[in-house]
Amino acid sequence: MELIQAAVAQNFSRIRKNRGLSLDKVAEMTGVSKAMLAQIENGKSNPTVTTLWKIANGLQVSFSAFIKETDKPKIEKVNIQDVKSIVDDDDQYNVYTLYPFHPEKRFEVFMAELKPGMEHRSEAHMGEEYLMIQEGQLTVDIDGEQMHINRNESLKFDANTPHIYINDTEEIVRFYSIIAYPESE
Repeated sequence: MELIQAAVAQNFSRIRKNRGLSLDKVAEMTGVSKAMLAQIENGKSNPTVTTLWKIANGLQVSFSAFIKETDKPKIEKVNIQDVKSIVDDDDQYNVYTLYPFHPEKRFEVFMAELKPGMEHRSEAHMGEEYLMIQEGQLTVDIDGEQMHINRNESLKFDANTPHIYINDTEEIVRFYSIIAYPESE
């Protein structure tokens, strides 16, 4: 079992059991089938970005709550080549978790890649999202309004509505996404 798949399995199981939830209840809360949830929890399936977002939203936890390691050093340098990506269904959108969510910090940092001519539909989720383009050009559709972002530009938006990342160029687009979560009530 790959490290990322093992982390997702362990963290999902821990979150579910700590809340006293059955797989049936989690399936009801997330819209993900009980069979798929069981495969994820047993480390037999590596979920897609979309599936993880559905689970995160249903359980009201951060995306990276499923892939975080438990003990982190005070200083941490991350090389993208050492980070295992999570890919979407069609292998056109890859997400690398650089810094997973920590309850005291209330944010997480990702690097994403979207292949030429492709788009990725993101589920609505908690928090504000901050995008910074490293390479290429990205169009983001938020509630029907399209924003074009170029290299060295950034965009901030409320992520509680579905949004679409669009690469309508012939080059790959690489961008950073920081998601800042509100305080729990």
